[in-house]
Amino acid sequence: MHGVCEEDTMTMPNERTRALIQTRDLLVELAQDPAQSESIRRQARQLLRHYPLANEILLAGQLEERRVDRLTEPFLSSSID
Repeated sequence: MHGVCEEDTMTMPNERTRALIQTRDLLVELAQDPAQSESIRRQARQLLRHYPLANEILLAGQLEERRVDRLTEPFLSSSID
């Protein structure tokens, strides 16, 4: 199954980290936007209950970068730059 955005470029860990943080920001915005339907606001709030905070995402990236026994490149990054 292909994703919504089909590009030939690889996503870098910092890009993936930034996207996760921006997705959380979007969910917060949707949850608080009175212009959205109650259904959308409710769904956004439900997703946010289990969605990691920005500092948790960055910490996960930092921990991945520090692993010495990894077989693959880190999935996340400690930076969004």
